[in-house]
Parts: sequence; C-alpha cells; structure tokens
Amino acid sequence: MRPDKIISAMFRPYWRMRRGLTLGAQACVLDETSRVLLIKHGYRRGWHFPGGGVEWGETVEFALGRELHEETGVELTAPAELHGLFANFAAFPGDHVALFLVRQWCRPAVPAANAEIIASGWYARDALPADATPAVGRRLAEIFGDEAKRQQW
Repeated sequence: MRPDKIISAMFRPYWRMRRGLTLGAQACVLDETSRVLLIKHGYRRGWHFPGGGVEWGETVEFALGRELHEETGVELTAPAELHGLFANFAAFPGDHVALFLVRQWCRPAVPAANAEIIASGWYARDALPADATPAVGRRLAEIFGDEAKRQQW
C-alpha cells in the first residue's frame, strides 16, 4: 500500500470526528454489453463499485479518475455522468457518496491484486456476485430504470 494511503487510513477516524462531512466518489463502469465492473477490497466484505474518498484539494471528478486508475486501471476518455449524490449515514453520519456512470473509458492495463483491491470483475446485472453489496443492486436498478432513485446509499 502507498504511504499516502496508509497515512490517510490512520487519520480517517480523526477527520471524521473533526469534519462534519466526508465525500466519496464511486463509478458504475459499464462495458459495451452493460456489464458492470466491481471490486473486492481486502479490508471489507462484499463486491463494490470502484472509487474512494475525495481528498483535500481535489474535485470530485479528479478523485473519481484517480481512484478508478489506481484500483482498476480504467481511464476516462470522456467526462463521467453524475448519477446522484447519496447519504451513506450507515457508514458515518456525515458521509456522502457521489456515484458516476462511466460509459467511455479505456483500460490499458489491469493492476495486479494487492492488499487493498484483492479482485475485480465484470458482472451482468442478473448475475452479480452473491456478496455484492445491497447498494450495488439498488444503484443498478435505478440506472436501468427498474426503481426510482433514493437518497440513501
């Protein structure tokens, strides 16, 4: 793990107590057949959309691009489309997640599995991993018009 990631992880509890709001940027990356790219972390259960925290001095869009590249090797070839901003109060009372749709991208290289991201994979909506997080299913239902958008992650 990179030193800046270690430092960020160490100070995250302090920042959460001192700051009233945290913001994450995640991506629903879709391929040409509408399969979604999901990742599995080494430090928490389930399959998730790729993404991470917006750091001081970053825009949400920059953080999204940085996290996508670091975690999956995906590079944006056009601006991502904001799907929504969601309250993630189960994780922290001031946490919010900005979810973007990414349809235009390239992936010059796939990063090797590491301690942070132990796996990544492409999944059809009707064949998600059994331990995909509930938020993944809810967001995909919204994106594909099966459900109305909710404010909670």
